[in-house]
Amino acid sequence: MNMKLTATVSALVLALTAGAGLAQTTLTGVRDLNDQLDDQERDINKDIARANDSYRFGNPSFRDGLSGSASLGYSGKTGNNESQELNAGVRLRYASGPLVQTLGAAINYADTAGVNTKEDVFAVYDANYYFNDKVYGFVLGRVSTDGLATTAADNAIDGFLGFGPGYRLINTEKTTWRIQAGLGVSYLEDGTGASDTEMGYIASSRLFYAFNENVFATMDTDILKTDSALRINNDLGVNMKMTDAFSTRVSYLTEYNDSRAIRSDNKLGVSLVYGF
Repeated sequence: MNMKLTATVSALVLALTAGAGLAQTTLTGVRDLNDQLDDQERDINKDIARANDSYRFGNPSFRDGLSGSASLGYSGKTGNNESQELNAGVRLRYASGPLVQTLGAAINYADTAGVNTKEDVFAVYDANYYFNDKVYGFVLGRVSTDGLATTAADNAIDGFLGFGPGYRLINTEKTTWRIQAGLGVSYLEDGTGASDTEMGYIASSRLFYAFNENVFATMDTDILKTDSALRINNDLGVNMKMTDAFSTRVSYLTEYNDSRAIRSDNKLGVSLVYGF
């Protein structure tokens, strides 16, 4: 079990940033600390915001047409240590009435001293058609590739395409619960080029319960069953906004795969944000 306890203080970030002269160099460590605190606070706020599922209460009110965003980041070092890293991503959404389609992709590339250390590509296609407030259909496709995979134990390509119906069992301001299930095809290719294509079944559950206006719990469960493995991910989280200045999230993530020697990985996370 991995345990993580992270606390960030917004006022500290602001105070350090105020020293503009010092922040121009990493020699003093001030800018490095600023960056680390900013990253921690952003990650925590993203975890809390992600728990507020935009699809929780039905078809989100996305504007019709195409929208999206793209990002590109590059860094390179020369001298005693030579390395470079490239990260690129894109998110596209097309909404047309009851149909909402989303495509996201990320590319990560890195090399050190002329040797490639990372060649990863990850993409997800997600489409939902809302027949009414309770019934919808979905199509879900994902693929991840590892350009450095060379052995039978490495996944060079891991892909899945599935579709099926979804249904909202409960849809109130205090409690929402939706489930979806369907059929699909799983494709795996290892680093030696050997591949395996299997029929699979996918099922998901999204449960939300609000104790009050400041405290709510979520439990997100995903199940993928193929001939070779049963994989289950379950993320249980409690989000609390104690005051305008203090927010916290406690989560427990379980990843189960019956094809591994140790089938379950568990992670406890405690994230705190406090500003004054």
